Amino acid sequence: MSDTREILARLAALPDAELAATLRAAVEGRSTFWAVRAALDELIGATDAVSGPDVSPDTSRASVYDGVAEASASGQVGGGFPVPAVPVQPTGITTPPETGGYSPSGVPTFESVRDKVEQRFGTAQGMGELDRQTPAGRSADERFAAREKAARERLDQIRKSLRGNDAG
Repeated sequence: MSDTREILARLAALPDAELAATLRAAVEGRSTFWAVRAALDELIGATDAVSGPDVSPDTSRASVYDGVAEASASGQVGGGFPVPAVPVQPTGITTPPETGGYSPSGVPTFESVRDKVEQRFGTAQGMGELDRQTPAGRSADERFAAREKAARERLDQIRKSLRGNDAG
């Protein structure tokens, strides 16, 4: 206990700038004290000094959209637009050519997507035709045709029995 009182007395005797620097050194590397560290950095004026990996979320207060942001925004949440503005190509400058089916910003072109869909559809059709030419495929087609024939015959029997009941 006496050590704590002695430390507190020595800290109280320090000038403000030295006390802030001492406290800043004491919380260095402790992620739970990021708010204290940020406040001390602001007091010291050492916000540019980076001494290690900072795990705290750091949002700059200066924004391009500060003039447009709502007055009630805190600067941390809702202080600007959630989505950056879309760049507009200046007049008179041609757009770079698309390479490999993608636009310069990395978005697939309509033509490349259509070509991929057509290629997959063609592959699926070809696989179906090849499957029907194998013995297993032919046997499946024959079984399907036999089921269809049996179903039609059964349906005809049901219709005849209903007509026979209606007539009698």
